Amino acid sequence: MSDFVSKNSRRVFVKQASLALLGTSLATTSILKAQEFLGKKQPTPKIILGVQTYTYRNFDLETALKKMKELGVTQAEFYQKHIPATSTPEQLKAILNLCKEYGVKPVAFGVQKFTKDHDANKKMFDFGKAVGFTAFSADPDPDSFESLDKLCAEYKIAIAIHPHGPAGKGQLHRWYSAELIMAGVKDHHPLIGSCLDTGHLIRSAQLGKNLDPATEVRTMGKRNFGMHLKDHDNKKHTDVVFGKGVLDVDSVLKALSDVGFNGMISIEYEANPQDPSPDLKACIDIFNTAVKKIS
Repeated sequence: MSDFVSKNSRRVFVKQASLALLGTSLATTSILKAQEFLGKKQPTPKIILGVQTYTYRNFDLETALKKMKELGVTQAEFYQKHIPATSTPEQLKAILNLCKEYGVKPVAFGVQKFTKDHDANKKMFDFGKAVGFTAFSADPDPDSFESLDKLCAEYKIAIAIHPHGPAGKGQLHRWYSAELIMAGVKDHHPLIGSCLDTGHLIRSAQLGKNLDPATEVRTMGKRNFGMHLKDHDNKKHTDVVFGKGVLDVDSVLKALSDVGFNGMISIEYEANPQDPSPDLKACIDIFNTAVKKIS
């Protein structure tokens, strides 16, 4: 990539990210309108910063939405508690209306398990289409890809494999690194890739795997369909505000810019579940500063 192209690519990335943080993404209005009825396909989002609602796991949906609105968050990856996959069409309509009321757009869902059971997988994709998700952060079984190839082609919803770090008993998760994910997906549908989790990548050092998040982003290239952005203190075994652990937000954003990422960066903060908002605000402020640095 030439220096001119690289610089201009980063300018586009920064401009898109900044617009999204201000809640002025051009896609937002049309997407929210699309949510007025179920089954409408949402446009693919540009670079946006959102929240994984597991951050607010101790709160019901409306309280979580209210807290996100107070922080200026307009996009989110939802998890099962806040938008149950078993919801009826009437329940989903009420959920989408509530999201619209608080100005928070459902973009992704997870982390979702997928198996070789095609019928079960199809039901999940039907659910994703009804809500308007563009991606599932996922933990698929290796023998699920034949099914997922067909469903990604039909629904145009991405499967974004989520790496976990240490999985207990001194073992690493089966998808703990970008290298493993890429090896598993490289011959499959181009909408099967990753939702890298920087916190879990950092945690892998506990078992001797020193994974640099920016390098992992570059390994996935165009198959980055989401990201859980978090920092982690391996000595204290807890998530921390960006920069208080080892996460280099600047280098991660530059890597995402360089590979042409256009998904959602979701802050997932697993510490302080009783009141995560102050730390979340600090993370957003640090993210904003990092965006300016790469302009």
